Amino acid sequence: MKFNKIALVASAAAMSLGLAACDSAAENEAEDNIEQMEDDRDAMVNEMEASGEITDEQADAMDDQTDAMEEQMEDQVDETM
Repeated sequence: MKFNKIALVASAAAMSLGLAACDSAAENEAEDNIEQMEDDRDAMVNEMEASGEITDEQADAMDDQTDAMEEQMEDQVDETM
């Protein structure tokens, strides 16, 4: 199922946070990675919804989850950088 892809993308974004140095360039890169993860996940959810693999309600729930993940990761960046 495509949920494994979500986990991989989220893991990669989280790992990039741990590897980033404590300067503004690294913070920007980490935030760019987070934004890319969000964009990739949003596209995947839209694709799943369009193909009928998930319902509108499931897509909305996944979008909410994506937003929460993004916010949490950005908070982590702010705290560590």
